[in-house]
Amino acid sequence: MSKLEKIQKRVFDIVLSLIGITFTWWIVFFAWVVASIETKSNGLFMQKRVGKGGELFWVFKIKTMKSIVGVDTTVTTSTDNRITKSGMFFRKTKIDELPQLFNVLFGTMSFVGPRPDVVGFADQLQGDDRILLTLLPGITGPASIKYKNEEELLANQENPEEYNKEVIWPDKVQINKVYLKEWSLKNDIDYIIKTILG
Repeated sequence: MSKLEKIQKRVFDIVLSLIGITFTWWIVFFAWVVASIETKSNGLFMQKRVGKGGELFWVFKIKTMKSIVGVDTTVTTSTDNRITKSGMFFRKTKIDELPQLFNVLFGTMSFVGPRPDVVGFADQLQGDDRILLTLLPGITGPASIKYKNEEELLANQENPEEYNKEVIWPDKVQINKVYLKEWSLKNDIDYIIKTILG
């Protein structure tokens, strides 16, 4: 991406995130209250993810799962019994992702790009694949759209974590490399529309 293209992308992110926050803040607040009540904890989920340049940042989401000490939460499926009733609805409607509008506004994420992963994925990229670290993580993107039913896909695997690392993750890397190579603001807008339309 050229310097001008990076500026275009950032300006687009700022404007759209401000519009999104203006119209959805009340949904985020209501979801936070419901999640707080159901999980009996702060309804805002915060987790360190790998961002641009491999630096860690806090990603914001509405909490959809009950915390269980000592249980891994890096890979979840739609049948995970830790998911709350409201959490199932928030995930299905993507309401749990709305707090990430603040990530976009603050500049730690973009609307479109590779999904922000926990340590052990993006930070382990090698060779030409490390070009993806020049991008801000995105709320959506071509890989996210292809794997929009990722939780259901993982639920049908004998070893979800292994399948994610050996099949899904490598495919996402290749998809995102093509995204970066063919980037345009029009493509970003198309991905956002596809995500909204489901």
